[in-house]
Amino acid sequence: MTHTPRADVLIVGSGIMGSLVARLLRETDPSLEITMVDGGSAIGEAPGLHLHDLDDPVLWSRYNEQVATGIQGMYTGAEVVREVADSLTGIPPGMYHALAFGEDAEAMPHAALAWNAGGMGVHWTAATPWPAGDEVFDFGDPNRWAADLDAARHMLAVTPGAIGPTEVGRLVLDVLRQRYDGIGPADRQPQPMPMAVNATARGPMPRTAPGTIFPAIATGGDPAFTLVTGTLATSLLVSDGRIAGARLRRIADGADSELLADAVVVCADALRTPQLLFASGIRPEALGRHLNEHAFITARVLLDLDRFGLDRAALPLPRAGEFSTDSLWLPHNGAAQPFHGQIMNRTYVDDDGRPLAHSVGLSLYAPVESRPENRLVFSEADTDLAGMPRIGLEFGYSEADRALIGRALAEVRSLAEEFGPFDPATECALLPPGSSLHLTGTVRAGVTDDGTSVCDPDGRVWGFDNLYLAGNGVIPTAMAANVTLTGAVTAVRAARAVAARNTALAAH
Repeated sequence: MTHTPRADVLIVGSGIMGSLVARLLRETDPSLEITMVDGGSAIGEAPGLHLHDLDDPVLWSRYNEQVATGIQGMYTGAEVVREVADSLTGIPPGMYHALAFGEDAEAMPHAALAWNAGGMGVHWTAATPWPAGDEVFDFGDPNRWAADLDAARHMLAVTPGAIGPTEVGRLVLDVLRQRYDGIGPADRQPQPMPMAVNATARGPMPRTAPGTIFPAIATGGDPAFTLVTGTLATSLLVSDGRIAGARLRRIADGADSELLADAVVVCADALRTPQLLFASGIRPEALGRHLNEHAFITARVLLDLDRFGLDRAALPLPRAGEFSTDSLWLPHNGAAQPFHGQIMNRTYVDDDGRPLAHSVGLSLYAPVESRPENRLVFSEADTDLAGMPRIGLEFGYSEADRALIGRALAEVRSLAEEFGPFDPATECALLPPGSSLHLTGTVRAGVTDDGTSVCDPDGRVWGFDNLYLAGNGVIPTAMAANVTLTGAVTAVRAARAVAARNTALAAH
């Protein structure tokens, strides 16, 4: 008789959210049998390490050249790739446009998927601004929200001011503070960007990644933890209001198998988490709906050195292993200042390393209304490159969204002109939907099972006692800021709920 493997907890997805869940579960029970599966394989020698920190010079250069643009969507290349590969076995691990993965994503052409162990967590910029105002979903318990946010900060190793400010960075902050003086509380004034990094004294700053959040992902050493890469969860095993486990398919040879589990936590991203639920016949009314992403306005302006009394030779150079001299944050503050600003500055040098000019990179994110008509539609007949139900992305801006985007374009132009001569026609753009890679809302949480949410505040899917979700898709609010820290709160909550369930079952 063939033995079917079993785990106490199955985690689908090995990115930041999955690694957070694994770490928290391990802290509550050293002997808990945890299995984590991911369809992708490792980039480099070890799974789950950030590409910024790899020893491989080719992989390191490839990542840092792309990320230096300050535009997340450029990680997959400047041009949108629509050509779909013949099979998954023929593509190397990395990030791919959803279009290139066979999804119907023209409405959000820059949306991308991480097809690698560690998910988006090996690619991300590590920017971790905290949510405020309408972004917060505390479900009536602000103290619990604050504690969960602190737990997420701790596990992501958030450093308040990691890159900068240099002397020039302080000048930029001075301009921002004068411009936005009196808007918002003291802790949400223009400041260095909080980042999930190891703030070393010199040289590159290692980024937090799945393999540093839960080291067993990268290095092993945990006998009760199993990481299975190159293996796709194709459906969940549904039985009488609970999940018995998952069906798996090995990418290399297509071999199918099953894995049984007492609880399942799906952390597969805002596209593939609802896709897996749909493939499993779990199709609540809100599944895939409320697809959201803030609008992304980007600009870059050369600093007018004469205006600021700066000498070219004194311009700051980035630390070894870093691409920017300063990473700064303009927090949003309600209706008076609704935009999240990410400012990444850099000095251009000649062939001998002498400073030539300094640019101020301005990105504004404008929140977009959370609407059910922005959604994912899953095909009953067509499949994507992974053989899963093909995803159709339906996304557009409301009149209110367009008005706010227009205001953001005017704001970034006015802001850029504070630093130097600026041509909005060539130095500013509203990027195509998907460009931020900050997709949310598709498996949103809520307080009641009323058709507007997929799971409860702890991530437990309505109607199931052992199926939990974590990740950015669970976020039910319209976000202005980068979403990873906020998404991490959902992982904290799901892990706590699973641990409490395990404790209750053990007591019986």
